[in-house]
Amino acid sequence: MSRRRRGRDVHGVVLLDKPSGLSSNQALQKVRRLYNARKAGHTGSLDPLATGMLPICLGEASKTAGHMLDADKTYQATLHLGQATTTGDAEGDVIETAAVPDLDSQAIEHALERFLGESAQVPPMYSALKVDGRPLYELARRGEEVERQPRRITVYRLEWLGWARPELRFEVHCSKGTYVRTLGEDIARHLGSCGHLTALRRTAVGVFDPKAMISLGDIENLAENHRLESCLLPVDAGLSHWPVVALDEAAGLRFGHGNAVMVDAAPVDQVRVVGVTGRLLGLGKITRDQKLHPTRVFQLG
Repeated sequence: MSRRRRGRDVHGVVLLDKPSGLSSNQALQKVRRLYNARKAGHTGSLDPLATGMLPICLGEASKTAGHMLDADKTYQATLHLGQATTTGDAEGDVIETAAVPDLDSQAIEHALERFLGESAQVPPMYSALKVDGRPLYELARRGEEVERQPRRITVYRLEWLGWARPELRFEVHCSKGTYVRTLGEDIARHLGSCGHLTALRRTAVGVFDPKAMISLGDIENLAENHRLESCLLPVDAGLSHWPVVALDEAAGLRFGHGNAVMVDAAPVDQVRVVGVTGRLLGLGKITRDQKLHPTRVFQLG
């Protein structure tokens, strides 16, 4: 006899405003328990120190998580000049000190300009990036350091928000895979000092509306009042910029069983597919022969 799966089928995205002090997985598990959801995942980790937008995908929405990992992100950070730490943030031990320079707006703007555009960034040792199947932070905690390959990142926008010696506040809009802790350290070096982040907040992920973020406390209140569905976004909320293809009933059935169907549309790599009632059937790609191939099929009931 097969074991009964625990939890219930809940499908959608919760746009959690993660509190400081929780790992992304801890936050995920709290939300999952509140919804009593069978399946849940998130779309990119935040450091325990960090706060802000953490999209949590419940049920079939987890099939969209991989696409949202590729989304651009926006952060606000506070960089403390004069002290470098093992982790690049306030959770690490101080390993270097330096004088804090007197800065004016021109010096700050000139320093930030050099980080705009595409560049290569070496991931920090204190990160979840895996080498030979092991997270780098596990090796770092044992005092080990391994060679990391630089990764291409893009900084689309980088602006300073305030300077009150020794702290510089800045906002960055960047590509996936950008480590803001490392960016902060590099900015500090360019300003003639060293530094670490004392605060980090993610304010945007892809096309999600920041106004839809909800705190863990508010989710708990909704759970007590049996209103959890009120903060649940649609399964494809993070893919609202993808074009939509509507299928008739016969084609929808074929698509739902994982079969390609003919459509009168131009080739495109990423589309959302809906049925005659507007119900989301899945995700797909249209090839040059005008065939719509399923890449993900949803079972939304």
